[in-house]
Amino acid sequence: MPKACDLKRGQVVSIDDQLYIAKQIDVKSPSSRGAQTLYKIRFSRVPDGQKLEQSLTGDDQLKDADLQRRAVQLLFQEDDSYTFMDSEDYSQYQLGGDELSEALPYLYDGIEGLTALLVEGRMIALALPATVVMTVEETAPAIKGASASARTKPARFATGLEIQVPEYLGTGEQVKINTQTGKFVSRA
Repeated sequence: MPKACDLKRGQVVSIDDQLYIAKQIDVKSPSSRGAQTLYKIRFSRVPDGQKLEQSLTGDDQLKDADLQRRAVQLLFQEDDSYTFMDSEDYSQYQLGGDELSEALPYLYDGIEGLTALLVEGRMIALALPATVVMTVEETAPAIKGASASARTKPARFATGLEIQVPEYLGTGEQVKINTQTGKFVSRA
């Protein structure tokens, strides 16, 4: 049973016999002596996505959910449904676009490192890799002689994702993007 202080974003726990995924964790350290650190956690219920917020102390126990993690590949998209294939036994799973809302800007054909979270053989969520490599579809022309300074410009990708990239990058270049923060990391 994990403690609240050990909980990580994307971890699945059971609260009142319902499965919840930890979406956001805010740590509040009170300034008074002897006060405990508070963890304000925003959960999303699986599979309907209903929100739940709880404030817990670091010693509060949470019930770990019984789930499997399996490596998957994106097979295809049909309307608002996405089909994934297990990399080991080739079984297929489907999730709707509303269940993948946070992952959609990073999903493209050929993406690697996807992990399916399964409960009783049913896919309930998709875990993205920490970083993805994507090709810049559209951005302002690269500025010749631009240094690696903090000046940025917007760039658009094939999935519709828009982020800020350094001025020296041009259209067609591959970049690494952090899936947690949605920010540019480096050239690929």
